Amino acid sequence: MDRVDPLAGSDIEYAGDRQLEAQGRPRAPYCVLAPVQRTSPLVFNSPHSGTDYPDDLIASTGLDRTTLRRSEDSFVDMLFADAPSFGAPLLKALFPRAYLDVNREAFELDPMMFEDSLPSHVNTRSLRAAAGFGTIARVVADGIAIYRHKLPFSEAERRVAQLYHPYHSALSDLISGSLQQFGCALLIDCHSMPSAGAPAISSGRQAADIILGDRYGTSCAPQISQIIEEILRGQGYQVVRNSPYAGGYITDCYGRPGRAQHAVQIEINRALYMDENHVAPSDGFTRVKDNMSSLIEALSTRLTPELLISSIV
Repeated sequence: MDRVDPLAGSDIEYAGDRQLEAQGRPRAPYCVLAPVQRTSPLVFNSPHSGTDYPDDLIASTGLDRTTLRRSEDSFVDMLFADAPSFGAPLLKALFPRAYLDVNREAFELDPMMFEDSLPSHVNTRSLRAAAGFGTIARVVADGIAIYRHKLPFSEAERRVAQLYHPYHSALSDLISGSLQQFGCALLIDCHSMPSAGAPAISSGRQAADIILGDRYGTSCAPQISQIIEEILRGQGYQVVRNSPYAGGYITDCYGRPGRAQHAVQIEINRALYMDENHVAPSDGFTRVKDNMSSLIEALSTRLTPELLISSIV
């Protein structure tokens, strides 16, 4: 099977942003792949697949690009790229997770990373930040420190203003668009997990292929999560619900099933579709992409506005 080129199509997708740069205007920190016509209340989001590593990050770290990229949910945006073909938009970050993580609070920071004292509005008690994975990460996925020196807090403020807030504004607009057009919305928050961190299924021998997180039924009506799980199991995947990934900040923030606004996080085992050591698509990529396209098509058909609206918890 031919190896997939992860940069294929990027000239088309980002042409508008490069035109902005040529005009001296800043490039958007995200890309929306929009359908010609929205026919589905679904919204797909890939917040951790960005690969545009800023020069200031490269200058401030001693890590090579491959090591930095192990923090990515690499190629997840490509796995779900067919969403617009089924009437649903896909939002994807262009900046990397190692630079800023939008699946956190705006200021969820480890104070040990900064040279000055942090203001009171910063969440310095976050367990995720303490582990090195705050809004601005201290370490990459392998636990290796990213920065050679401490950062000024003004740098965190700059990244939040230029990347975090515009990204969440775009995501909010897409969800609001679904609510206005269909009276409901379903956010599918798309991620991948290291194969080493995938939990064993009940047999204790085989690692889980996919984990669905709905915050234990609080971000999405259980019957909606069940339909997603049934489709994935029908494709032959071993699916686990909420363990160890129940959904992050995005799922928790945007999941309001009582208002017919549902949110589910999907984590795909990277061993299914990529070479984790070399951060490259593997021979399994095409199969997983085809399955995710089939999932999108099935959800667009089965999860009607009537069902999403009636599935209120």
